[in-house]
Amino acid sequence: MTTRRVLALGAAMGLVAGPALTDTVNVFNWSDYITDEVLEMFTERTGIAINYDVYDSNDTLEARLLAGSSGFDVVVPTGTFLQRQIAAGVYQPLNRDLLPNMAGMDAELMAAAAAHDPDNEHAVIYMWGTTGIGYNIDMVAERLGEDFEVDTWAMIFDPEIAGKLADCGISWLDSPTDMFPAAFAWMGKNPQSTEAADFEAAAAMMMGVRDTVRYFHSSQYITDLANGETCVAVGWSGDVLQAAERAESAGNDVNVWYAIPREGAMQWFDMMGIPADAPNPENAHAFINFILEPEITAKITNYVWFPNGNAASWPMVEEEIFTDPAIFPTEEVSETLFTGVTYDSRTDRTVTRLWTRVRTGQ
Repeated sequence: MTTRRVLALGAAMGLVAGPALTDTVNVFNWSDYITDEVLEMFTERTGIAINYDVYDSNDTLEARLLAGSSGFDVVVPTGTFLQRQIAAGVYQPLNRDLLPNMAGMDAELMAAAAAHDPDNEHAVIYMWGTTGIGYNIDMVAERLGEDFEVDTWAMIFDPEIAGKLADCGISWLDSPTDMFPAAFAWMGKNPQSTEAADFEAAAAMMMGVRDTVRYFHSSQYITDLANGETCVAVGWSGDVLQAAERAESAGNDVNVWYAIPREGAMQWFDMMGIPADAPNPENAHAFINFILEPEITAKITNYVWFPNGNAASWPMVEEEIFTDPAIFPTEEVSETLFTGVTYDSRTDRTVTRLWTRVRTGQ
């Protein structure tokens, strides 16, 4: 993943108040990626107070972790970032004896996540999702026609099509690790490529449609889609569906939905891990095991509209969510998904340089 949304910090941080709560757990998670109810239930059940803080990018989390002495007990990096952080010695191995609820995890999804963490030694799936296209149904139909099939990266990468949508507002994620693989998929290249020439070609392609992009941001698109301020956004599945829910709740005649591009889309995993220098590792395990209770995992999915990897929770996920292929992809769509790769330092420098060019348009 890559923000997920903006949490009411006052409510979350307020959980540490009150008498006789001396045990604490310090959690650093994506914005608005949990319900206050779940946090309250954890404290009520365990007597452990939660210091809860949020971030809106993997880079923010990584900077805090690599600086050392972050003070966090539980963090939730995306798999590609987790992989290189494990290599840097950032995480301690999980104690499976303290995590009996891991038994409910889906074996296939955990095997996919193990591409970033062999044998799932250091982390367990919190939520997962895809990177695709959020769109305003009516605005897009007005410009492209009722019959246009929106499940394509052409919405943002084809100059003719993106040009027709530019007036109602296109936004891209400010996340090169999402945008370059999307560009590769559109161009018919290996979306997991680390070849410098492929990145140069993708950057040149993106520069060709740069003037159709209103802004680059990893959270603003949620509100803007919900309010009808923009009509197309590259976004994370659950975020776009949250925008759809907000629009429906507001009753403002804005109809938003999400499409997984047929050319291929990234499947990502946000993973719960415990930093090596966590001050409260036992409480961290207690928090993770609590999150993995089927009822609790289902509550979170029902709130954030992201799929989870806890198969034991799926019967408790609301039917409209579990049966929606935009959230839990069908087997056919799943075959088109790919996972991200962790770039080495040389590729990182190439990506940073080229992404700066695309963002600035220079």
